[in-house]
Amino acid sequence: MDKLRLNLGCGSKYLLGYLNVDKFGNPDLQFDLETFPWPWENDSVIEIQLVHVLEHLGQQTDVYLKIIQEMYRICSDGATVRIVVPHPRHDNFLHDPTHVRAITPMGLTMFSRRANQVWQKQGRSNTPLALYLDVDFELVKTNFVASQLWFDRYPNRSSDLQLLLQESALYNNLIEEIEMVLKVIKASS
Repeated sequence: MDKLRLNLGCGSKYLLGYLNVDKFGNPDLQFDLETFPWPWENDSVIEIQLVHVLEHLGQQTDVYLKIIQEMYRICSDGATVRIVVPHPRHDNFLHDPTHVRAITPMGLTMFSRRANQVWQKQGRSNTPLALYLDVDFELVKTNFVASQLWFDRYPNRSSDLQLLLQESALYNNLIEEIEMVLKVIKASS
């Protein structure tokens, strides 16, 4: 049987070649992602798309962490999880009352077993969520999508990522969204 590709929280954006899943509307499968267990078998998924979805899920921490565990359970080794979210310091995140959780690259890195082990060796206080939850996701790609305000403010330096990150630590609305890709690690160690 072919491995599944899931477009979770698809809304009205259906992707060909994916099982389009949402709690509302007319997706291929109507399902609430905050109910467990998810209806897919262990290791049955090779790709998950969560485009402007994850920030809407898991207002309670235990529910959010269970979502992470379910994603891990259903994904096969090497599967990818593409996540697109509004930047937490952009008005697009702040104005929507259905946004319940900020999703950041550092927050997702907390689900990396490798990063958890490094932090423990260094004596850092970062919560080793990958070890606690028995999951392992490696953040393999991060792209910051600058807002129009950024391009207006720095037209001659608009491609300077270091300046964008530096300025966005001080000012809101410079980064509109974050695109991240996680790789599922399940190979036995």
